Amino acid sequence: MGTTRSEIVDATLAVLDEHGLDGVTMRAVAARLGVQHNTVRWHASSKGRLLELASDELLAHCLDEPLPEAFPDRLRELSRRCRTALLSHRDAARMVAGVFAAEPHTLRYADTVIATLLAAGHSPRTAAWTHWSIFYLTLGLTQEQQAAQETAPALHPDQAPAADYPALAEVLPYVGPDSFDQRFEFALGLIIAGLSRAEGSVGQGTDADGDVGSIPAG
Repeated sequence: MGTTRSEIVDATLAVLDEHGLDGVTMRAVAARLGVQHNTVRWHASSKGRLLELASDELLAHCLDEPLPEAFPDRLRELSRRCRTALLSHRDAARMVAGVFAAEPHTLRYADTVIATLLAAGHSPRTAAWTHWSIFYLTLGLTQEQQAAQETAPALHPDQAPAADYPALAEVLPYVGPDSFDQRFEFALGLIIAGLSRAEGSVGQGTDADGDVGSIPAG
């Protein structure tokens, strides 16, 4: 029996865990499987395509039941599952941020999040932009967290002495490597709390010239 696409994707994630994103190549995946390079290329025509398939696989179980029915608990749980999926593999957030995976698992996840917001009475525009706001938050924070796991934290107290940067020095205890979960929940809460204000500003936008004006809702 030949090598399947599922085996190719699993091998890609295994190489990702072992060597990081920079070590993921078509040849590395082929070597992991003990097959020829062309076998991998049959299922994924390029490294970019390989990363798209691997990125999509990360979200495969985000919709597993049970899921809360009520908003906003459902939105929170979906967002947490997405973050957990990204944290499950080394450099996964950086990988996902670098591709556009218009694949089944990714599309179903986006569709479910947006449907959750629409069902709660939010406009199409608010539903779409809230989904992408949360997704970008999740990608950015998780990418920072995964980078911090391999390097020292980005900012040390001696780099921001209180005499020169008093505000930064005051908040340093809240931005350390042990605060990622709390920061994620805080930012997610801000987005959800701001939904009603976002709906109130649906009619305001920016036209092609950069001026604020009226735009259609949704």
